[in-house]
Amino acid sequence: MEEYKTIGRESRSEFTVKRSKFISSAKPVETPDEAEKFIRSVRAEHFDAKHNVFAYRTLGGAQKCSDDGEPQGTGGVPVLNAVIKSGAVNAAVVVTRYFGGVLLGAGGLIRAYSRAASDALSKAGIITMEPCIFAQTHCSYGEYKTVSRLILSCGAQEDGTVYTDKVTVKFHIKSVMFQEFQKKLADMTGGQRSASVLKEGFCPGKQ
Repeated sequence: MEEYKTIGRESRSEFTVKRSKFISSAKPVETPDEAEKFIRSVRAEHFDAKHNVFAYRTLGGAQKCSDDGEPQGTGGVPVLNAVIKSGAVNAAVVVTRYFGGVLLGAGGLIRAYSRAASDALSKAGIITMEPCIFAQTHCSYGEYKTVSRLILSCGAQEDGTVYTDKVTVKFHIKSVMFQEFQKKLADMTGGQRSASVLKEGFCPGKQ
């Protein structure tokens, strides 16, 4: 698995050009179905708007855009180009336009939709997702603080702790650091402790 860029959170921004209001909404998505669901939700919210132009890209290679009634190539393509320029995948952007009665022309529309998409992406923040391993380890109550410090020192983060007759610590760690963590954990506990892999995935890297 290789790292990739996406947007960090859902966002919204707006501006007005010649009385036309442009409201841009962005959201992280993982599949085309999630993107389409987000688009439908924005359309439902702004059902009275003249246009709800959109574009999305996913890590799997899917991408789609729509002018939603604007002249061909003046809405969806500028929004998609803004997403591509940002380098983000797993991202969906919808730009809602409330027509103000003044025609903007093809060039004006392209500039407005490009700006709206860029604003939403910038506000959402571009982050890098790195390959991670989600794992767990078991230890005694007396070992927990030491194990917790080791997890942090390896740049990992705890995801949850379960206390029974022993302590079960769930965490995620960069894939490239997992073997080093295993070695340090074994050295620290005289070979008595190790971590087991729950799944592989992605997690945000340092920004």
